[in-house]
Amino acid sequence: MPRTSPTPSASSTFSPSSFRAAYDAVLGRWPGPVESVDLSTPYGVTRVNSCGPADAPPLVLLPGGGATSTVWGACAAAGAARTHRVHAVDLIGDPGLSVPAPGRALRTVGDLVGWLDAVLDSVLDALPGGPGPHGPVTLGGHSYGAWIAAHYAARRPDRLGRLVLLDPTQVFTGLRPGYVLRALPMLVRPTPGRIRSFLTWETRGAALEPAWLRLQEETARFPGVRPVTGPRPDPTALMVPRVDVLFAELARCHDCGRAARAASAALPGAHIGVLPGVGHHALPLTAAAEIARRLCRPLR
Repeated sequence: MPRTSPTPSASSTFSPSSFRAAYDAVLGRWPGPVESVDLSTPYGVTRVNSCGPADAPPLVLLPGGGATSTVWGACAAAGAARTHRVHAVDLIGDPGLSVPAPGRALRTVGDLVGWLDAVLDSVLDALPGGPGPHGPVTLGGHSYGAWIAAHYAARRPDRLGRLVLLDPTQVFTGLRPGYVLRALPMLVRPTPGRIRSFLTWETRGAALEPAWLRLQEETARFPGVRPVTGPRPDPTALMVPRVDVLFAELARCHDCGRAARAASAALPGAHIGVLPGVGHHALPLTAAAEIARRLCRPLR
């Protein structure tokens, strides 16, 4: 989900056990075995869920706002976990199992870059023999996660072999005003009903996986913090060897054709495409096979 200034507030009705049960139900659909690790970073503990061969090239994935790392299970099952070690990250401050450090909130893009530096360091340190023999890191993100990934790639291009941006928001174009107005009640005062109604509208009534939809509804009462927002990343700084950008044809958050043209103009060497017949919010689920193919395509 794109992130704007309003953010869910802590609620006395939040049930950690109910949220965790919904979270584990989605994680249980991943191709096993799954290794869940809590990484220490300067900004708090970060939960990373990993699967795939331990000695395979690392693939680090950031979810959209409010989606949790569990959304990447479909891509892992569709083939990503056969060729890569998939590391899916819960964003600090968002719904998930990451825990912000007291008094050390993420406030700026620089903070996000420092946080992701620490995550990548831990992921690479855990590889058998270190990062060298396993090839470059692929960093992928969806929606708000793509915005974070693009900012990271602009500042740390030397750390990445590939950048994959899935329907990125606030990277090449802005959000449609009508979309923001439709999302505002859910963002300001989220309820399970508002989340379900919004997702039904945004996905144009697409059949959504029940376990994932239940988890999305559970995020309504999750104690949130204000997300980091800011300017668009500088596309001229995305000097990663390979950049893939995929847009969702039916996305309501922006005009996918306009966004794709803007991306092509900003990144003439990138591989840019439009995924037909899919919306924005459930993209990692509804287009998992094509996303996995893009994520795992050999570098050349």
